[in-house]
Amino acid sequence: MWYLLLGLGAFGLLASTVVAGIVLAAVPGYVRERTTAQWLTTRRSRPTPPVSLFKPLHGTEPGLAGYLATFFKQDYPEYEILFCAREASDTGLAIAREVAARYPRIPAQFLVTNGQPDYINDKVISLERMAAAAKYDIFVISDSDVRVEPDYLRAVTLPFSEARVGAVTCPYRGVAAEGGLWARLEAVGMSVEMTAGVLAARMVEGMQFVLGPTMAFRREAIQAMGGFRVTAEYCADDFVLGNEAHKHGSTVILSHHAIDHMVINSGFISTVKHQVRWMKSTRFSRPAGHFGTALTFSIPFGIAAGAAAAALGHPGWGLGLLAWSVFTRLVLALAVGRLVVRDESWFGLLVLYPIRDLMGFCFWAASYLSSRILWRGHVYRLLPGGKMQAAD
Repeated sequence: MWYLLLGLGAFGLLASTVVAGIVLAAVPGYVRERTTAQWLTTRRSRPTPPVSLFKPLHGTEPGLAGYLATFFKQDYPEYEILFCAREASDTGLAIAREVAARYPRIPAQFLVTNGQPDYINDKVISLERMAAAAKYDIFVISDSDVRVEPDYLRAVTLPFSEARVGAVTCPYRGVAAEGGLWARLEAVGMSVEMTAGVLAARMVEGMQFVLGPTMAFRREAIQAMGGFRVTAEYCADDFVLGNEAHKHGSTVILSHHAIDHMVINSGFISTVKHQVRWMKSTRFSRPAGHFGTALTFSIPFGIAAGAAAAALGHPGWGLGLLAWSVFTRLVLALAVGRLVVRDESWFGLLVLYPIRDLMGFCFWAASYLSSRILWRGHVYRLLPGGKMQAAD
């Protein structure tokens, strides 16, 4: 038994080291591209197509007014912001109106859907409503729990200067909005684990998806896939939209510009529910890739191999295997978390990320325990391909 555990642990360490190597090989090229993109962004002579910025809303959350305000402070010549909620009485929509009143120079629209058409994914109804009302042909869709810098729109629209580009997305760093251990663990997972996965996928197969915190599309790319309604029954609408854009011939670009994704899940239970739900959505959206995700984690294999080696009378080797698993996580945390998304939380990167790696493996394992998810107060069953069905 101990030899079997040692073999499994050693194989997992080898696989996770190979994946880490792929990610680390991608970092220098990405950083060079960012330097070039930042220089181009500062050139006032380059085209800046007018933008319709979509903000779907569903209630309020701590700090919402401040996050929304950052979108009114963009150093960009021509853009509008469209807000949309299910009901006119939505508290998030009321806050958006208050914020917009402080920036009268930025055109803003406030829309409601009343839940029609009756899609399972209510966010898609809002996206359709905003697309119909949008004045411009570049759509930039951003979640409500996102904070951006004044050069955000200039960075996001930069790749659209090439006609082949139909979709752009941004990497993001997690920020624990109100502090707390569990929020910080989730945040560092966003900064390192998520970004590392994106860089690896980009290097191996190219960008074939977008990330929910920022999804930018040409109107024609959305029309080519049949409109936002293609995601009406899906949980992972960001993956579907990016994948459909890719399938219909658009080039999908990962921007050089990292944004702040604010983490508001401050408790253990809410963090676990959120993370397991996300893991379940990827399990059904990309079953093969999700299964292989197990081999991207390092700490659980280091623990297994280390314990087995110690039990077999080789505690030095066991300690070395465990130390290697921690070392690879620290290197990834510095290369990806610090260099790529510029996360400034040294405590999160150097102390919490190895713990988060172990937690990530546990979330991955938990994703196979059930096909049900709790989303916006309703229970759904996930179906093959990632579609959702109301649970009985």
